[in-house]
Amino acid sequence: MRKYEMMVIARPELDEAGLQALSEKITELITGNGGAIESQDAWKKQRLAYEIKDMREGFYSVVNFTGEPRTADELNRVLKITDEVVRFLIVRPEE
Repeated sequence: MRKYEMMVIARPELDEAGLQALSEKITELITGNGGAIESQDAWKKQRLAYEIKDMREGFYSVVNFTGEPRTADELNRVLKITDEVVRFLIVRPEE
């Protein structure tokens, strides 16, 4: 199992229920593909460093998880087509 760190920026107009649903979707994707979540930050609304798709703000969250390469591949595939996600990045931290 490899360690991964993922940063997600969600759309600023999402309400608490929408953010909770997105968190559950991410959790289900990780655990359903052989991974395990180590930690997940709460969603925080912050100003973006630069405008993305006419948005100046977004909800940020960082998720640390372990999994196989297929876990990260499936997350990458699904989050690319998820409308609630503005940007995301999955990296393997140095050990």
